[in-house]
Parts: sequence; structure tokens; C-alpha cells
Amino acid sequence: QVQLVESGGGLVQPGGSLRLSCASSVDIKSIYQLGWYRQGPGNVRRPVATIRNTGGTDYAKSAEGRFTITRDNAKNTVNLQMNSLKPEDPAVYFCHAAVTYTSGLQNYWGQGTQVTLSS
Repeated sequence: QVQLVESGGGLVQPGGSLRLSCASSVDIKSIYQLGWYRQGPGNVRRPVATIRNTGGTDYAKSAEGRFTITRDNAKNTVNLQMNSLKPEDPAVYFCHAAVTYTSGLQNYWGQGTQVTLSS
């Protein structure tokens, strides 16, 4: 099994920045894809940013140009730098890993970290 632990959430002003971090219990070089999803007021979990073990990335349109996802193989972490935060961004952010096995692909989730904007 893969355990994922998020950190870095908190309260930030509109226009401010936060950096989220996710620590994996296994070597992230063995993980096919890592990513960040968020679950906001609509209670639907949607992808924000993903990064594959080949280095390719994808971003939600709303995050494009403001958020950056990176991997640190030495520390087994995946990070999400969030800049220019907007009122639409508050949510619980979840770390996700897609891991391949001989039997197929399995999905793993962290417990989430809350991002809140001050007024």
C-alpha cells in the first residue's frame, strides 16, 4: 500500500500564495502519476494538477498559469505551488497517486489539507 500525507494548507489572503506538499511512503519514481485534486463547495473532487513519472504535467484550466506541480525524487514528495489565489480556490486539496501493478492500476489518496481564503 501507498500512504500519502499532505501538509501546507491554511488561511491565506486573496492574491496570496501557498505551497502544498505531499509525502509518499514509497519511492515516487515507482509511481506512474502523482497529482493534486480539490473538493470545493460543490463537493466534487476534481483534478487540479498531475505529473507523470516521465515528467509530463497537466493542469486544470482554472489553475493554469497560477499553479505549478513539481516532484522531488530525493525526498519522495510532490508539491503544488499556488500563486494569485482567488475566491474560487478554497477547498480541501487531496494528494493522489496512480500506481501500476502486475494486476493493474491502483489509486491512493491522502486525507486532504484545507485551503481557506480570508476576507
